[in-house]
Amino acid sequence: MNPALSVIFFTTVSGAGYGLLLWTAVGALLQQPARGLLVSLLLALVLVSLGLLSSLGHLGQPRRAWRAISQWRTSWLSREGVASLATYLPALALGAALLPAMIAGDARTSRVALGWPGIACAVALIVFALATVACTAMIYASLKPVPAWRHRLVVPVYLLFALYCGGLLAVGFAGSGATATIPLLLSLGALSLVACKWRYWRGIDAPLPLGRGDAVGLPAREVALFERPMTESNYITREMAFVVARKHARRLRGIALVLIAVVPVACLLVAAGTDTLRTSWCIAAAVSALAGAFVERWLFFAEARHLVTLYY
Repeated sequence: MNPALSVIFFTTVSGAGYGLLLWTAVGALLQQPARGLLVSLLLALVLVSLGLLSSLGHLGQPRRAWRAISQWRTSWLSREGVASLATYLPALALGAALLPAMIAGDARTSRVALGWPGIACAVALIVFALATVACTAMIYASLKPVPAWRHRLVVPVYLLFALYCGGLLAVGFAGSGATATIPLLLSLGALSLVACKWRYWRGIDAPLPLGRGDAVGLPAREVALFERPMTESNYITREMAFVVARKHARRLRGIALVLIAVVPVACLLVAAGTDTLRTSWCIAAAVSALAGAFVERWLFFAEARHLVTLYY
């Protein structure tokens, strides 16, 4: 598949934003300081909004994007749109619940004491954030003509990326890294993510047990071509027939793993062992992980082969 930068940016940035929303809600339930939670909430909403706006760049008619949410009964894209818009409601309500705790005392130390409405908003925010990321992943995991996206690890990897990148952002920008335990837990999360991604890459490297017959709807039959399907390039050849060289793919996989796990884990371990510049090290880990996620997401699209390419 031909990677579209707008979709890559959307899935990377908005995924991290929804992960950050989730950890913000968890922090509110754990009564963390109000200022850090509000900073985290604001940053998450900015990331989510930027991601959603960038996704419009891949549409032929962006002004008609509102129609996408009308098919939620059958379309994962519509369900993603509905869930993403619904997430704003508990996020804004949670922000309104956090403001009194911040105004009441010292912004750095005032703790959040949510009532039942605030707790309900936090729980709803966790549910909608996870649902939105899951719907985004299912847009691709539900496409039968792209075997690489039908892999069982596609949805778990999307969720792990959201939780991991969101957790790093929470530690770095919201000041949640005040203890050494959190960086160590995020390091374990990085290792889990790398393990899942490595298994996914091994799975899609296997040759496809399919042929041209499957591409034209005649499975288990031999189809011979006596001339090219088209005399010039078209939408299918431009969007579906992108090929990345294996040597380049391996190099990019290595770069992605270094940015996703090696650099962030090194930064987190330094942050866990020092009381100075801990926040700076956590921010560096978050930036590196987002850069690695961008490379990984580019590969996710570039290495996927649509069955129709077997015919073209």
